[in-house]
Amino acid sequence: MRVVTVATTSLNQWQLDFVGNLERCKKSILRAKLKKAKYRVGPELELTGYGCEDAFLENDTVTHAWELVRELMIDEQLRDIVIDTGLPVIHDGVRYNCRLFLLNGKVLFLRPKRAVAGDGNYREPRWFTAWRKEKVLETFMLPKVVREVFGQKSCPIGDAYLKFENDVRLGCETCEELFTPNAPHIDLALNGVEIISNGSGSHHQLRKLNQRVDLIESATKKSGGCYLYSNQRGCDGGRLYYDGCALISLNGEILKQGEQFSVEDVEVSVARVDLDEIVSFRAAVASQQVEMAGKKEPKYPFVEVDFDLCDDDDMNLGEARLSRAIEVRYHEPEEEIARGPACWMWDYLRRSGASGFLLPLSGGADSSSTAAIVGSMCQIVCKAIEDQATNSITSTNEVEAECRRICKFTAEESISPTKMANALFSTVYLGTDNSSEDTRKRAKDLAEEVGAKHLSCSIDTVVAAIVAFFALVTGKTPKFKLFGGTNAENLAMQNIQARVRMVLAFLFAQLLPWVRGQNGGFLLVLGSANVDEGLRGYLTKYDCSSADINPIGGISKVDLKKFLVWGATHLGYPTLAEVEQAPPTAELEPITKEYIQCDEVDMGMTYDELGTYGRLRKIGKLGPVSMFRRLCGEWSSADPSANRQALKPREVAEKVKKFFFYYSLNRHKMTTITPTYHAENYSPDDNRFDLRPFLYNVKWPWQFQRIDAMVAKAEAM
Repeated sequence: MRVVTVATTSLNQWQLDFVGNLERCKKSILRAKLKKAKYRVGPELELTGYGCEDAFLENDTVTHAWELVRELMIDEQLRDIVIDTGLPVIHDGVRYNCRLFLLNGKVLFLRPKRAVAGDGNYREPRWFTAWRKEKVLETFMLPKVVREVFGQKSCPIGDAYLKFENDVRLGCETCEELFTPNAPHIDLALNGVEIISNGSGSHHQLRKLNQRVDLIESATKKSGGCYLYSNQRGCDGGRLYYDGCALISLNGEILKQGEQFSVEDVEVSVARVDLDEIVSFRAAVASQQVEMAGKKEPKYPFVEVDFDLCDDDDMNLGEARLSRAIEVRYHEPEEEIARGPACWMWDYLRRSGASGFLLPLSGGADSSSTAAIVGSMCQIVCKAIEDQATNSITSTNEVEAECRRICKFTAEESISPTKMANALFSTVYLGTDNSSEDTRKRAKDLAEEVGAKHLSCSIDTVVAAIVAFFALVTGKTPKFKLFGGTNAENLAMQNIQARVRMVLAFLFAQLLPWVRGQNGGFLLVLGSANVDEGLRGYLTKYDCSSADINPIGGISKVDLKKFLVWGATHLGYPTLAEVEQAPPTAELEPITKEYIQCDEVDMGMTYDELGTYGRLRKIGKLGPVSMFRRLCGEWSSADPSANRQALKPREVAEKVKKFFFYYSLNRHKMTTITPTYHAENYSPDDNRFDLRPFLYNVKWPWQFQRIDAMVAKAEAM
């Protein structure tokens, strides 16, 4: 038997936080050692943090990363374990995203990333170059800060693997490489490498975990091996939430799975595997044996390491049990919504220096979902405090310390989710004459259930003052359409209310801590516009969609409605069920017996339709003509689940053209959209994910003429 104990990690690293990153890195190594591991892998670009973005172009970032390597080299506590970490490296004048292997104060090997991620949220080619020299090793001259430690001048760099005593072979790939058609793990396995690691920086997206798990399982299902997946965790300073979930698989089966959503900064998952099981697995497939034996030159180069990665023979027999397969845990999408944005918000709150959150709570689906997510955050933090108190291997309860600091709890005070919410979460209902008593009551009831401090007030005096000022300056008084006003007047009267709410929200956020006698401090304003409203542009520029952060801006209305039903039971906020049953309305126009404003009527399309348009536009990459063609087929028959009748080509054309008109007309709003938690693959976020112009010819003359011609042809048949 060649038994090895290996460890993978999920670390809540923070871009350019070199002190904190080093501390968390060291802590994970020590925990791995405590669990008898002789190899530990960390996330991608672990030492700098993954999200440095253009700071990677600064040489200081590279220098500081090497200074952290020096700290790892000189720490005597970190001996007798192979440390696999990540950092930016400049070799021959080219910047690479590298894995670095360290053992007993010596740099063993640098392995540059062969395939850099440049799609969706990722911009790695802007900062790094992919290593294109397959199966080539070169010499890297170590920087002075490292040479000064033990006199090591150079180390190998390139595409290779490590070969330890007992012919134990360890190779690696980095994040994106797992997703490529010709992933490195394939060739490594065919060259006899048993252990393959992956230090990753992979973000959360609804319903994405199964894809990641499938790839990791399949990496060793055909060709055998032990695969270790390490991932960043938390908010690294941007819109993404890295969702951890470190994994260890063996011969196509998952042995260990870390938490996907957690507020713990350091998590270490350890497995004990017999490498001879891999040899037997591979030997049982004759065709694989032939392929391994007949590998063409050049063979994979390796770096020989004088170290025994196998467990010691004198290990206590009680500790000698091998790790066996487990069932992978998946969260329902509703639970992902409850946990992912909540953990992201917790990181943002504790790292921003803010005292808490302020939410304009309207009693509608979007702001109620946001309030529920804050409540979920408080529940997650309190559960983590309880778990750390029970299971922690140290006397320091880090999550509890952060909670007491932010909430200003004394060491003797008890902590509960509602008490925590009361300390850091404020909500305000900013009503007008157009607001209903139903929404006012739902806002109050939900705030009480979550535990928030709640204010309810009318903003009519402020709105009236602005209208009066405009009338004084221009001599004209705008009116709602219901009272004889034009469409322009009607829209302006709605926008005044919406924008006043934004101004008042920031005023309350800045001064409520002062009102309550707190020394200093400020509240972060939470936005609550969903992804579909951003896509359609159904929001007022600089209204309550303008905030400090928005936890639901990447989530569809359809998913939010399901989340409300789920949260009423699972989060313990029954008012959410009432919110879900209410028709969505902005409540910006006067309410009469004959007229109540409705979002879907205002938009001229349903939220189900918006989700379809969004997926076809972004994920399907369809323009107006191709989208029309696709939907003519999909909508030619009725769909009772979407409450949609069968549509003729002319009806489909009207819907598609209406969507593209409003989408392009309102695209400029995305340039000012609040930083939003990324959760949906059709997000219209202009900042980094959906890069498009914001000035269009909204008539789409060429495209719409093509659609009209196709409709005419279909009707003539």
